[in-house]
Amino acid sequence: MSSNRRLLKQTLIYGIATVLPRVMSFLLVGLHTSYMPKPEMYGEITILLAYMIFFNVILSYGMETAFFRFYHKEENKKEVISTSTVSVFWSTILFLCVALLFQKSLAGLLNIDKEYINYAIWILAFDALVIIPFSKLRAEQRPIRYSVLKISNVLIYLLLNVFLLAILPKLAQANPQGFWSSFYVEDYQIGYVFLSNLMASLFTFVLFMPHYFQPNWFFNNELWKKMLHYGWPILFAGLAFGINEHLDKILLSEWLDPATAKAAVGAYSACYKIGLFMVLFRTAYTLGIEPFFFSQAGNTNAPQTYATITKYFVILGSLILLVVVVFADVVKILLVRDQQYWEAMSIVPLIIIANFFLGIYTSLSVWYKLIDKTIIGAYISAIGAFITLSMNYILIVKFNLSYLGSAIATICAYGSMMVISYYLGREKYPIPFEMKKILTYLFASITLACISFYVTELRETFVFGILAIIGFSYYIYKNEKEVILKLIKRK
Repeated sequence: MSSNRRLLKQTLIYGIATVLPRVMSFLLVGLHTSYMPKPEMYGEITILLAYMIFFNVILSYGMETAFFRFYHKEENKKEVISTSTVSVFWSTILFLCVALLFQKSLAGLLNIDKEYINYAIWILAFDALVIIPFSKLRAEQRPIRYSVLKISNVLIYLLLNVFLLAILPKLAQANPQGFWSSFYVEDYQIGYVFLSNLMASLFTFVLFMPHYFQPNWFFNNELWKKMLHYGWPILFAGLAFGINEHLDKILLSEWLDPATAKAAVGAYSACYKIGLFMVLFRTAYTLGIEPFFFSQAGNTNAPQTYATITKYFVILGSLILLVVVVFADVVKILLVRDQQYWEAMSIVPLIIIANFFLGIYTSLSVWYKLIDKTIIGAYISAIGAFITLSMNYILIVKFNLSYLGSAIATICAYGSMMVISYYLGREKYPIPFEMKKILTYLFASITLACISFYVTELRETFVFGILAIIGFSYYIYKNEKEVILKLIKRK
């Protein structure tokens, strides 16, 4: 098999393992919002998961990326595997001991039930302990085993959620003295969600336990220092990404009225998930395009290729944005069934636009990866994190905009990152983007989407929205007719 075909096959397999969990989380929104009688319950889940994202980054401390770098760089690969395994193992054990010791204090500080904190601690520990085993599978180019384990984890989590939230209560009610009633706890929906997560994480860890029972583990202190030095920018960038993507939920819980904060976060998070259509599109694009960008780097016409691909990403993304926003009220019925959560629907267009900006930023950011200046990406993410924090404070605390302020802050953060990357890239690695066309598509799509959604009379009938989609599609066809006809003829 040629190297290009192998790369394509591995990208496809890893892509499925990456995209499928996002699809599953998309499906779980309907289940969770249907079986959480109060939005504050879903809000509590969201807040704790947001904190867990940051601890996931801290517990890996860039070691996953460092592992790949040194596995391919060092001659003694066993030394890399052993040193990184020992490092992550003992740092996780240290975290586990400290976190369990102070779990009561953590519960009080975060205003979250101690039992849920306990679940979260063990989930974080099990997830950290499989970082190096999963990385080893990727380094050894074993994508099928990697994907099977990843997908199995997600399926177990999904099936346990369905059973514990939807099926178990009915079994217990049908026979109050029966077998299943002894396992059922009333009003324990939040606990069941985290219990499902814990069981899935434990299952994955158990499958990887043989990795830890190998003889002759050893630790190279000098290699470890090099790996830490290489990994700290990754840790920094990961924390910055966590701030941009998840901090808003935590800030809302802290800065809103305590009596309504969790309910607001629950509604915000549920409606936020409607933006997953754009997230899935962005993720699939990133997985497929990054290997292609690197494979084309040596070609003289590479900049023109990058420019063309980015233009068509913007075109397709603009159309997806418009379609999802126009039919957002249909999607909410299918996805977020409980009307208590619909109060946050005003954020949907903003979140979709923000995720689109992040996708464009990803496409624009190829330049600093090609010149081996990935630290620039960390700096840009840090700027985005600062904007996220400051804009949330201004819009939530000063202007009382609640979750609408968080959505606006997300647009500002990702929009700024997109613009900064573009202007820096013009100097360091010029790419001939068709900016006039790109900006026209962006402006037209965003304007039509916002009019169709925020003008109530137009939103209720769908007539304007459907006409906008048809008109925008015709505009794309008119401008890109030559390329579209070539694609049709090729098929």
